[in-house]
Amino acid sequence: IESLIKGETDIIANVANVVSALKYGLNFFWIGCYFVKDMQLVLGPFQGTIACTRIDFGKGVCGKAWKLKETIIVLDVNQFDGHIACSSESQSEIVIPLLDINGDVFLVLDVDSNQLNDFDETDKIYLQQVVELLAQTLI
Repeated sequence: IESLIKGETDIIANVANVVSALKYGLNFFWIGCYFVKDMQLVLGPFQGTIACTRIDFGKGVCGKAWKLKETIIVLDVNQFDGHIACSSESQSEIVIPLLDINGDVFLVLDVDSNQLNDFDETDKIYLQQVVELLAQTLI
């Protein structure tokens, strides 16, 4: 991932390539980013089935990760109060926020699986490292 984005300063280009690399390298069901724009999360580059276009602050897993400014792992999306079902095939999810230099959420990386209990602390560690690499694009 580091070599893929090294030298490129455009966040959209980097997100697009990182999402593609993770989708095809790790065979995620769905992966993409939502960018914070006018107090909503707006769909950015993604790989997978059709996605929700906008998510409000605090809503769903992505909105909650934005509100809390922390990674959220959901082992069973059907048990998550307020889950936004963009695809009925999604069963578990991990969302990692990217904070800008002011400590505000700039985007969230959203990864869905069509299997229950598919994400753990190992996924959290490595996906947070990927997001940290993307954050360097903002500096």
